Amino acid sequence: MFNSLTGTVSGKGPQKIFIDTHGIEWDITVSDSALDRFPPVGESAKVYTWMQHTDQLMTLFGFFSESERNLFFDLLKVDGIGPKAAMKILGNIQASDLAKILDSGDLESLQKVPGVGKKTAAKMLLQLKGKLHLEEDSSASVPAKQAVPYEDVVAGLVSMGYDRKIAEQAVSSVSRRAGEDEKFAAYSEKEREDYVFRQSLVELAQ
Repeated sequence: MFNSLTGTVSGKGPQKIFIDTHGIEWDITVSDSALDRFPPVGESAKVYTWMQHTDQLMTLFGFFSESERNLFFDLLKVDGIGPKAAMKILGNIQASDLAKILDSGDLESLQKVPGVGKKTAAKMLLQLKGKLHLEEDSSASVPAKQAVPYEDVVAGLVSMGYDRKIAEQAVSSVSRRAGEDEKFAAYSEKEREDYVFRQSLVELAQ
């Protein structure tokens, strides 16, 4: 229905950008990596879009470029990956890095991407290995910020009142140290997120 929206950035939030088009404000779900690439509030922006329409809801998803949207569509082809899961994956790894991991068949690295479990990683390799044809983003004048691990943990800390940058630093520090622990690697994704959240709170309290 909508290919793109162009208007004034009226607000930003975790995985959200708000675009005002002549008095109509659009609530658009975006990946966190894409959010950092859009201009600040008050400036004009073009958002490529895709709408999910079900009996229960209508959600408008947004993308910084057509290339990012095409990768989103590729992820949707994988059994078990829905729109929200695809956006989480896009928010935690660059498209080029994902393509390299898939092409090399590196299942272990793929499983480390937040939002990708062991079963999903195997399905992604089966469905997408050697099939991602990425195009350079001609509009990508602003380099993407390196994705922060455990974005859901960061969002939770921000909702508790912590500054986002400080929360990102704490989560990155904790996850880096945890990654060196063999016991942590054996945890389920939920257990890893809970651990990082608790340890980040400890670090922020110091």
